[in-house]
Amino acid sequence: MPLELIKEVNGVPEVEPLTKLSKVDFRSLQPGGDYSKKYVQGKLSFISSLTNGGNRTPVLKIGLQEQENSDAEISTINVLFFGKLAKDCAKVFCEGDTIAVAGFIVLSASSSTSSGGKQCLFLKAFEDCKSTVYVPTTRYIYTPLNQLKSGMIVNVYGVVKFFKPPYVSKGTDYCSVVTIVDRTNVKLTCLFFSGNYEALPIIYKNGDIVRFHRLKIQVYKNETQGITSSGFASLTFEGTLGAPIIPRTSSKYFNFTTEDHKVVEALRVWASTHISPSSTLVKLCDVQPMQYFDLTCQLLGKAEVDGTSFLLKVWDGTRTPFPSWRVLIQDLALEGDLSHINRLQNLTIDILVYDNHVQVAKSLKLHWGVVLVLSLQAVAFFVLRFLKAKDSTYQTLGEHPPATSHLVVIPVGSFLRIYSLHTKLQSVNSETQATLLALEFHLHGGTSYGRGIRVLPETNSDVDQLKKILESADLTANQSHGICQSEHEDSFPTVSSSGSVSLYEVERCQQLSATILTDHQYLEKTPLCAILKQKAPQQYRIRAKLRSYKPRRLFQSVKLHCPKCHSLQEVPHEGDLDIILQEGATKTPDAKLQNTLLYDSKMWTAKDQEERKIAIHFLKNNGILPLSNDCLILIEGGTVGEICKLSSKFHSVIPVKSGHEDLELLDLSAPFLIQGKIHHYGCKQCSNLRPMQSLNSLVDKTQWIPSSVAEVLGIVPLQHVFVMTFTLDDGTGVLEAYLMDSEKFFQIPASEILINDDLQQSMDMIMDMFCPLGLKIGRQ
Repeated sequence: MPLELIKEVNGVPEVEPLTKLSKVDFRSLQPGGDYSKKYVQGKLSFISSLTNGGNRTPVLKIGLQEQENSDAEISTINVLFFGKLAKDCAKVFCEGDTIAVAGFIVLSASSSTSSGGKQCLFLKAFEDCKSTVYVPTTRYIYTPLNQLKSGMIVNVYGVVKFFKPPYVSKGTDYCSVVTIVDRTNVKLTCLFFSGNYEALPIIYKNGDIVRFHRLKIQVYKNETQGITSSGFASLTFEGTLGAPIIPRTSSKYFNFTTEDHKVVEALRVWASTHISPSSTLVKLCDVQPMQYFDLTCQLLGKAEVDGTSFLLKVWDGTRTPFPSWRVLIQDLALEGDLSHINRLQNLTIDILVYDNHVQVAKSLKLHWGVVLVLSLQAVAFFVLRFLKAKDSTYQTLGEHPPATSHLVVIPVGSFLRIYSLHTKLQSVNSETQATLLALEFHLHGGTSYGRGIRVLPETNSDVDQLKKILESADLTANQSHGICQSEHEDSFPTVSSSGSVSLYEVERCQQLSATILTDHQYLEKTPLCAILKQKAPQQYRIRAKLRSYKPRRLFQSVKLHCPKCHSLQEVPHEGDLDIILQEGATKTPDAKLQNTLLYDSKMWTAKDQEERKIAIHFLKNNGILPLSNDCLILIEGGTVGEICKLSSKFHSVIPVKSGHEDLELLDLSAPFLIQGKIHHYGCKQCSNLRPMQSLNSLVDKTQWIPSSVAEVLGIVPLQHVFVMTFTLDDGTGVLEAYLMDSEKFFQIPASEILINDDLQQSMDMIMDMFCPLGLKIGRQ
């Protein structure tokens, strides 16, 4: 085995694997020697990052310091690990650890000289050479959360109070946010990034116990925060009292002693009395309209609806209190056993998944098992054949089993936990029957409140409970039929008891003719009751009262709209922008891309824990630097606070990063141009980015018009718009109207509403005039 952890027996390291080998002093090492049965031992003095050599072979370099002969001429050697051995060692090595290496090759006896003037050796170790690395398990010290200080690298235990399942960050890595608490009642929020999804903590619900090794502590916005450092590792345990203590981790090598076992048990007991059990886990039989909840379920089928939404068919063995809304799937390629789904139709629900969750939904697996179902005659045949093999006096029923035996395919789809699932209660009217109520299930885009999807292993205790419910489920339960998207289309109402807008209604309201009409005097006034019976699109003129509107917090109505692909997205919050800029700050600016004909550059080191490198590039106009109020600057490695200060002094700011040959935009999740307090964003789907040198084609380098900057950089700019839902009532019927407007309706620019308190007050006054609070409809 290339990598072996030397275990502890009663607290003492077990050294038996090394007793069969001979130990070699560093000064005795010579090139060409046979070291297949020998080993060297020393203390890790440094560990390089894992790199790729020729043929993309992983390479890890370490420094090994001999402790017994520290004054000898050769007291330090460099060891190069290659291939899988390098990757495995990188996961467990930590500076200061004492390790042993056996089965190595000495490359040179005088390859280099150390900084202290002593000779250094280079050793090579890899699997083909049958190299083995022995790493003694370390006695770890765990720091209580109330003793953490900035700059410390610590090991901690804690109970999960909040988490976001791993999601693709604004860059290329996966990101996860975890808030933990321990017996000191101090909370710590941790922000983790990794290129490997499985390397992040495997957390399934609040109350799970986590152990973090080599967690780096920093202070961010006056709050203590944990982030990954070199060699970071995590273990997760179920927090349920009495559940088996089974570590969850993607690492093959980890240390877990009887002392750790006691710590997990103690935290479980403490959490059972100090941490409220998760109230967000809800069964389908208990869901309510307009609710956000977590669902544990089994996947039965899936299908792509369009580019931004995906359908999941799931069940949890219970029945919803209202019929569930059905997505029309005749034209969709449904993956799953349709006959089995039909058998469970009274217990299945359709979930529509949006935006960043679509890729996760597509990757979910559906497996199917084959079961042989035997008739009573077939069972008797096999029993008698078995008895005859033991005693020849038994008579069989023939040479072949009865033909009544058959194979049955049983679904064993993935078990899922879907976080922050949203229900909407939608009313459906029909001329021939009373009003029906249907529940819609939506997993909206974004990661707020931990929204996401996670596959649960079959060993999870919640999955065990779910299996028992599924096995005992009443498949003949008489549920009112599900409401299909295509049923009752002509009689679909446009208002629901919850005030929500169904997908069908949004589709209607997004038609150009269904927007609010300001002046069409040539059209006769039409009552809402007549409009509700017609198909869209049509043009009408109405006179109605505004009964209510959403969102009530008007600043939430501002969205970003792409004029090309017509997509809508949220305006990024400052916290999201912080994360994007933190990722960008991890890359050091490339000195080769500084001080060009287009710009002059200045770089310095920030006075923070990471010693972050910041570079600012000042664009020249005809070879001359303009005044600051006319100057556009490009910034690498800046924080939100630093960019805010710069945008108040310079005309425009563009966040960038070093590319292979030129400066590039940091990410279209961040603004492509910042002017004062106004942030200009671009569409990721429609833009075809060009390098920063393209700015040289602008004739006037003092005005920096956003549309001109976007054009030369290949960006399709997003437009700030108001998106609102108006509930209109004219006494004959109720209609929900969908408003999308940039500045014509309110005469207020949507791009400025978020940064101008006076404009927000003006908009509040307008909506108070339209819909005064506390007044009945008849008095408006």
